[in-house]
Amino acid sequence: MSRWHGKREYWIHVQPAARRVVAVGVVLALGILSACSSSGSSSGTSPESSATTAAPGNGSAPAQRVVTMTGVTGPGPAKYNQVRVLEVGPQDAKNVLVLEPGTSGGAAYFRLDAEAIVDGLPGWQVWSIDRRENLLEDHSALDDYITGKDTQQQAFDYYLGWFSDPSIQPHFAAPADASVAFAREWGMSVAIGDLRRVVEQAKRLGGKVVLGGHSLGGTIATAYATWDFDGVSGGDDLDGLVLIDGGSGPGAPISVSDANARLQELSTGSPFIDLVGLGLPWAAGVFNALGSTAVLYDPDAVSLAYRWDLFPEMLKPPVRPTNKAQYGYALDVETGPPSLELVQMHIGELAASGNPRGWHNDGITPVERAAAAFAGIEGMDGTSWYHPGRLSLDAAAVNGGIANPADDVLDVHAIHGKDLHIPIYAFATSLGNQRVVDAATALAEQSGLPSNQLTIVDRASTYAHCDPLAATPNQNDFLKTVVPFLDDIAS
Repeated sequence: MSRWHGKREYWIHVQPAARRVVAVGVVLALGILSACSSSGSSSGTSPESSATTAAPGNGSAPAQRVVTMTGVTGPGPAKYNQVRVLEVGPQDAKNVLVLEPGTSGGAAYFRLDAEAIVDGLPGWQVWSIDRRENLLEDHSALDDYITGKDTQQQAFDYYLGWFSDPSIQPHFAAPADASVAFAREWGMSVAIGDLRRVVEQAKRLGGKVVLGGHSLGGTIATAYATWDFDGVSGGDDLDGLVLIDGGSGPGAPISVSDANARLQELSTGSPFIDLVGLGLPWAAGVFNALGSTAVLYDPDAVSLAYRWDLFPEMLKPPVRPTNKAQYGYALDVETGPPSLELVQMHIGELAASGNPRGWHNDGITPVERAAAAFAGIEGMDGTSWYHPGRLSLDAAAVNGGIANPADDVLDVHAIHGKDLHIPIYAFATSLGNQRVVDAATALAEQSGLPSNQLTIVDRASTYAHCDPLAATPNQNDFLKTVVPFLDDIAS
């Protein structure tokens, strides 16, 4: 979930004009109550797996596993040197599509697409990355809500209610910046190191390995494919590249002076981006999870956010809404504020009557699927509460894999942009628009890739940024086009 900034071919999260205006409400309207655990590191090189708890309505979903793999040794305590992966599909399937989420995105927001892909492609698994920053999250109350131990009110009070009622104990407490200062160095090099461990594990299955990503995840995927691993290109590990409304093209990397200035700012500020400018980096994640999870478990109850004193009027529907109606109203392209374009979808509209007022699905992405993509499952959700600012900064130097002076400053090694000889798929929505098309085209052209090895699906006029992640499968043009792309690679 990120934004194309200016003419640079990378995704970044900042949207300053909306920060103070939307304030707490932007976070609430997103509804993110994630479910990652902050404990338990893997040892050795063998992945550890656990079963997942599916969201309501997914009883017939393909097999899913949360697997913990040893990551690269990075800054901070050793317990964070791990990467969790949501694996969807049969364990004996040889081919793997590995997917990287975008800014403030988590592994579970690929779950719906993963289920549809493995249903349509026997012999494939889809592995979604949950980056190490998600280990910082506190999902205790959300997991208790998902498993029925706590009510929606108890979960809401734990994460948010105590702001207006300090008597609520215990309650959520975010880590102080000083205690996680090491996360200022969780940049592209760390993310690529962790991703390489996952790709290597996928290659051991003996089939095809395709790497993809959404939004900033498309930039990370491009960085990996053009990364220099001791003289060898990361693309040599891959059989294809899938870019979902994101990526990186050559031509406008960050300057050395700007890179140094941004590093200096980061050295004294929070390690994490602050999507809403509240000084609470976790806020966007917590609020989106609360709202989306309530849609799945208490869809017709009156929205607690709507009744909360700190919820801004600009995000309230004109009538008292259910949880479904509040969430749909905030994220739909027609009624959601411009500041939420990074998570918007074509969902529907308020019902014609009812008290509380319900929701009418009339878009390609029903509100239940929109919520399921972000709410996720027990232990993992579709967001990241603590997105490292360094990761977004480093993305500015990827430059379509073409070496540039900022590489040395930011420890970015994406230099094999002219050596990418694998099929490329790119899907553009209204947010990425022509920039996604141009970046993918340039990536192919600079490597001399034959035209039949480049697949571009331009839906800028009909799809919002997150529609490809949650649109109903029989209406989802991403699924309709990426499945044949993958099938061709495996054949």
